[in-house]
Amino acid sequence: MVRISRDWCAASAFAAGLCLSISAVAPANAVGLLTPSDQSQSLDLLTHKVSVVVEDGYVMTTVKQTFSNPHASDKEATYSFPVPHKAAVSEFTYWIDGQPVTAEVVEKEKARQIYQGEKQAGRNTGLAEQDDYKTFDISVWPVRGNDNVDIRFTYIQPAKLDTGIGRYLYPLEEGGVDEEKLAFWTAKQTVTGTFSFDLHLRTDYPVDAVRLPKHPGARITQEQDGSWRVHMSNSELANDLAPVADPGLQGVPGIEDAGIGVNPASALRTPVMLDQDIVVYWRQAQDQPARVDLVPYKADPSGRGTFMLTLTPGMDLQPITEGRDWVFVLDRSGSMGGKIATLSEGVAKALGKLRPEDRFRIIFFNDGTDELTNGFTPASPEKVNQVLDRIRGVQSGGSTNLYAGLKEGLDALDSDRTSAIVLVTDGVANVGTTETRKFLELTQQKDVRLFTAIMGNSANAPLLQPMTDASGGFAVRVSNSDDIVGTLLQATSKVTHEALHGLKLDLTNKEGSLRINDVRRRNNPSLYRGEQLVLFGHYWGDGEASLRLTGEISGTPVSYETSFTFPETADRNPEIERMWGYAQIEHDMQTIALLGPSPDLKTSIVDTSKEYGILSPYTSMLIVEEARFEELAIDQTNKKRLATEQAARQQRKANPVKSTRVDTNKPMFKGNQPSHSGGGGSGSLGILGLLLALSALTFGLKMRRRTA
Repeated sequence: MVRISRDWCAASAFAAGLCLSISAVAPANAVGLLTPSDQSQSLDLLTHKVSVVVEDGYVMTTVKQTFSNPHASDKEATYSFPVPHKAAVSEFTYWIDGQPVTAEVVEKEKARQIYQGEKQAGRNTGLAEQDDYKTFDISVWPVRGNDNVDIRFTYIQPAKLDTGIGRYLYPLEEGGVDEEKLAFWTAKQTVTGTFSFDLHLRTDYPVDAVRLPKHPGARITQEQDGSWRVHMSNSELANDLAPVADPGLQGVPGIEDAGIGVNPASALRTPVMLDQDIVVYWRQAQDQPARVDLVPYKADPSGRGTFMLTLTPGMDLQPITEGRDWVFVLDRSGSMGGKIATLSEGVAKALGKLRPEDRFRIIFFNDGTDELTNGFTPASPEKVNQVLDRIRGVQSGGSTNLYAGLKEGLDALDSDRTSAIVLVTDGVANVGTTETRKFLELTQQKDVRLFTAIMGNSANAPLLQPMTDASGGFAVRVSNSDDIVGTLLQATSKVTHEALHGLKLDLTNKEGSLRINDVRRRNNPSLYRGEQLVLFGHYWGDGEASLRLTGEISGTPVSYETSFTFPETADRNPEIERMWGYAQIEHDMQTIALLGPSPDLKTSIVDTSKEYGILSPYTSMLIVEEARFEELAIDQTNKKRLATEQAARQQRKANPVKSTRVDTNKPMFKGNQPSHSGGGGSGSLGILGLLLALSALTFGLKMRRRTA
């Protein structure tokens, strides 16, 4: 879709050659229409319209697409795209005879059987499935010969805010970690007609800047109400949308009428590729207060309510200035592909920024491990130069024994020094030990904290995230389209400042008429500078609740408290129910990864998925012709839920942004939330230089503080 300039770093103003071109990391595969590798005939992706709304602490992304069949015979269309971070797919709609039909959630095997049966009977049908943690695959039958079909899908996810910086990622780089899938399918990534991307940012706190680092041609405007809009469209010939030079596209049937009021001449001029992520940043105005936000939904006063509670802390976390040992554990397996050259150059730049009193080790792994250094090496210019040529000569290949690489790095630590392990991998462990439970046990053998930046949209987050959480560290996700400066600032503040450890959070009702239960949050015992805490839960009744956060900062106990009211009714945000459902499914899936398969947990996941109308690894979204739902005894509960949500969205759109803060009268935190321009120093220049280089790679970091 959007091509990254290959020399953007060369033109940047960073000093001392710190900038590393992440654009060299070419995606192994991208989103698109799948066609079996042995077939020559394929469909066309005629239109791709993305609409994003950021509001009330969460994000809704809606994608409308038109598939075109330029052949005489009917075809099946299968569209594949990466699983977005913490995304609950809530809608899949397929237009049948000009009318939209909404999918319902059905157990996966049953849904596949019905889809195949409807297809064989010649009836219209559609199916959306989740391929583990990697991709969502949407199939529709039929796309009639020389005709088009329209589909729409929507997903919901929490809005990410870190150190006063918001970030939204629209994933288009598939990641290329599923070798069997890549061998079987080819993906057609070209949008032959119209591509558009629109984002509306509506927040109750002031935003003073919005940035798309890899899309300078995007139109960014601020509305009179303080909200922000981002727009890109190839029909407007935005200068950062790369045209596809393919004269053959001009004969595609239906390209002159995409059904969305597009100028056909513009559409013909600029077909684009869906091969690069879109990343949008927004920056809060300075000196925003630390706060507690509550987003409830409770339609029935006597029924169950659902809530999302977000803590944006302000704590006095002081800088850390100690020297360190650095152990680089680098993945050179086949799944790293074209990333290995950029990985090597990034490590070379990182080594050049270490201080003379620092030490380092270099460990590569694929099927096994191989140390390039002979134990810890002083970070002198002479020693660094000796290993650079060897690093740059490393080639990718083989399988991924992530466990062996991580174990080698942990065993390399010196217990007498403060140390950090830099783990560069996509986490696709496919040989040796692969069970999540074993990785959790490994990270807990030593007093270390794991800071993981997850590489690529299809990286093994279900493995890397629990490892990170169990160690009390933090995870960073970096796309090729990320802003290297933003990644640096966020990561640096975590590594160079104190953290709150031994975190405990208590949310209890203060009045008998209120009952709180089913609270779900990320299982991490630490809180780092700029991080938010997000909880989902259920409540009954109404009334006042108390919230208490406790832990230790550098061994000193700390406590933060507030109280606020849960309302009797709230109808503004029905989508919160789906987000609780996703959090519950995520909790159950992590339990299965840790303890092994469980029929009871599988049943729980299926039931939750059906109740809240969201995809899961054990369910699918199924579309059949409208009359067939009743014949197949499939309740259209998701259709009703979507109607409620769409009505609420229209109400929100017609009204001003509403503040969700609930601790105004009794602030939980005394200070402001941390920001990039304040909050103390960030340690030595050597640490900054190191993290700047590594932030372009997506890195995992483990740090261990020396015990007193």
